[in-house]
Amino acid sequence: MKRNRRAGVEDRWFKSVKQPDGTVLKEESSAHGRGLRWRARYVDGRGREHSKAFALKAKARAWLDGQTAAVVGGTHVAPRDARMTVQAYSDRWIAAYEVNRKSTVRQARTHLKHILEEFGETELGEISPTDVKAWQAKLKTAGYKDSYRYALHSRLAQILTDAVRDGILGRNPCSSRTSPPAGKSKPYVATTAQVWALHDAVPDHLKVAVLLGAFAGLRVAEAAGLRVEDVDFMHGVVHPKLQWPDLPLKTEGSEAPIPVPHDLALMLAASVQKYPGTMMVTNGPGTEKCGPWLIERAVREAKAEIEGLPEEFSFHDLRHYFASLLIASGADIKTVQARMRHALATTTLNTYGHLWPDADESTRTAVGVVITARMDSLAATAD
Repeated sequence: MKRNRRAGVEDRWFKSVKQPDGTVLKEESSAHGRGLRWRARYVDGRGREHSKAFALKAKARAWLDGQTAAVVGGTHVAPRDARMTVQAYSDRWIAAYEVNRKSTVRQARTHLKHILEEFGETELGEISPTDVKAWQAKLKTAGYKDSYRYALHSRLAQILTDAVRDGILGRNPCSSRTSPPAGKSKPYVATTAQVWALHDAVPDHLKVAVLLGAFAGLRVAEAAGLRVEDVDFMHGVVHPKLQWPDLPLKTEGSEAPIPVPHDLALMLAASVQKYPGTMMVTNGPGTEKCGPWLIERAVREAKAEIEGLPEEFSFHDLRHYFASLLIASGADIKTVQARMRHALATTTLNTYGHLWPDADESTRTAVGVVITARMDSLAATAD
């Protein structure tokens, strides 16, 4: 039940007593001389009463004016909630975040470690935009890349936005002014020679994983989770349905079928014949499954033998090679988006836009045709 909405500053030491003749006199209360004299109190938008005692009436009035203004402005935070630390709220936040995919939650926990190192014991309402910018500067000095600093800032902004929605924080100190640049880096694209060298260098039973990454664009968890029944060898279609171990794919678009050439279908079929089982990728003869970490480890070990591959090269870079292959063949953005199974074409463009050939000459030719036609028309008229 909501209490009556009331706000005011009360004198705890004196009480008003109505006399028989109707006059009102001030008399000492039972609290006279004990504790702070003035108590300010108000009721918030949820019907909860809050109060605070002060020695001076002016300070009580100033505090009350600030709290009631916040209630009216929609930025009110209960005094008790305002003292909640980032650590305490983050514990609640990550518990509610568990409804997401395990890999998504795992990444959030990694981000939280960095956030809590800096702000864990800080009260939510004490974080200022300057504090956020100072934290970002510290991360930069520590050598973190812009892209990772951007990810950490985005995570802090996400958590504090939820705190605002929960009524625990008045305003989010994170904004575009406190954010570092996104720091998008161009993906590494291996050469065809490097891809085949990697294929030849990994253990024989994992060559099929390299084929699926480089020529079908599968992510490592998708390759590990691909079943034999998900491949139409006759018609040349790879149709991922699950990712390791038995989880839904990253997005709904990830379930799109991927057409593959006949020769690749034959190579995939040959691997199944050599290492029979329910899964396309096994851990060798007599095994049924192969975890993503085993595939990644094999790639890490094999890349050391291949000239030119960077230290950070991973299985996912085979997917970048697949995209570059499609672009080099003349595929447009929509086609590449479909084959990469991106939810948005902007994702494709932002990641691989630099791989499309420069169109300067083609646009110059297009304009030139129109200009030449005009000049020829003018020349004919002059004659």
